[in-house]
Amino acid sequence: MSGTPVPRPRVAVSRAGLPGAAMRWLASRYDVTSWEGTTPPTTAELGALARGCEGLLVLGSDRVDAALLDAAGPGLRVVALASMGYDGVDVDAAAARDVVVTHTPGVLADTTADVAMALILMARRRLGASMGALRRGEWGDFRMDAFLGLDVQGATLGLIGYGQIAKALARRAAGFGMRIRHHHPRRKEDDELSRWVTFEELLRTSDVVSVHTPLTSETAGMIGAPELALMKPTATLVNTGRGGIVDEQALLTALRGGKLHSAGLDVMVDEPRTDPADPLFAEPHLVVLPHVGSATEATRAAMVELAARNIEAVLEGKTAPTPLPGTRGRPAVPPGGRESGLQGPGHAVSR
Repeated sequence: MSGTPVPRPRVAVSRAGLPGAAMRWLASRYDVTSWEGTTPPTTAELGALARGCEGLLVLGSDRVDAALLDAAGPGLRVVALASMGYDGVDVDAAAARDVVVTHTPGVLADTTADVAMALILMARRRLGASMGALRRGEWGDFRMDAFLGLDVQGATLGLIGYGQIAKALARRAAGFGMRIRHHHPRRKEDDELSRWVTFEELLRTSDVVSVHTPLTSETAGMIGAPELALMKPTATLVNTGRGGIVDEQALLTALRGGKLHSAGLDVMVDEPRTDPADPLFAEPHLVVLPHVGSATEATRAAMVELAARNIEAVLEGKTAPTPLPGTRGRPAVPPGGRESGLQGPGHAVSR
């Protein structure tokens, strides 16, 4: 006589149709429930989806806060982001509930650096504006002064932040003959590609400034009117980090006033932006993309696979491969401990 089958751990996924084969693999091991709506779940809908799950796979645009963690319940052990950025995560709330939170570094640096380099070329050479004129039927007689941009070769690239993506961009920029310097507040060393400089010197001397920092309380609004005023009027600003690091209104003011040559954004505040009349979209010296830095088939599939592997590791009692920086990679309480009342929401865990 066979015994009662042991129920498989439940894993909730905040989107359907994720690229790659990782979801099929995850479903072969766990009881997977995916959001099936055509639009992203609301906060309440995501909470209902997560109720009773032990693992939760979400995107970087999903808010992981105390309300979601409590909605999932005390059995939740891991939240895996299919994202490198984690500014939507309440890290303290997760730690207090002994929930491991992971992200996906190491798989999207080169792909995002490609887009950063593309934004530099598009903005600096005014390719977006010239393409727009072509589509409007405004390609007239040849003029020597039409759509004049600025050279990339020989220009100085300043990198704000010097992590995986910034270093990948440095490698690309070196191939274009750019001089490279960077600023990182804690790691003040040079390497074979780039020289460390102060933040102010980077802004004053760079022809292209590219932002590669996470969005935190320290970096929010770090590029505002005072910082833009330090930059050359012939400079280009690129942001593939996070919206909110750059003050968008200050950027528009600088571009409209000729205080800055051009800019390229792959990230914005309050994404998604869907109003065709959005002033960011109408500025001819600004190239805007809809957060596509990691958008290749292989990279997005790798992000989902790493998120799935993080879930598997934690649910199998192992250390997650890529927990958020400075956080633990496995729950402090072993499986079953919380169901026994040893750990629950609101009980702080030492870290």
